[in-house]
Amino acid sequence: MKHIERHHSRYTPTQLFDLVADVERYPDFLPWVIHARVYGRKEATLLVEMTMGTSFLHKRFTATAVLDRPHRVNVNSHDPAFERFEHIWTFDPSADGGTNVEYRVDFKLRSHLLQALIGVSFAERAKEMVRAYMVRARRVYGAPQSAPPRIDDSRA
Repeated sequence: MKHIERHHSRYTPTQLFDLVADVERYPDFLPWVIHARVYGRKEATLLVEMTMGTSFLHKRFTATAVLDRPHRVNVNSHDPAFERFEHIWTFDPSADGGTNVEYRVDFKLRSHLLQALIGVSFAERAKEMVRAYMVRARRVYGAPQSAPPRIDDSRA
């Protein structure tokens, strides 16, 4: 399953990058994340263990997150549960001082049953993830800065 979610935010690339890179806080605000921990670090690479799902249906897996602060986060997993697993976050500054966020998801589970369960509303789940980060940004950083007022120099 592949999906791309784009969002414009008034928060800075650094602020949004830091939220995505703060893996151990995921259970506090991301739907379906039951447990997350960083079990290794090497320079800009995090080794992560996560449990996702619900109380009755969940899956623990490992992943590697490569951080390019504040521009990009690439998350890959070679866990046996997946045929492929890649999540890419990019944070591009926009002209108005905010950030253009892109979240790319490409994964396929080996279990056809789990894949079918997730696939029913996959695009909506990706949107929920991005919304959850924006809600988290407001809680952590407060209301985003508004754009500076435009100066109309045509009257001069």
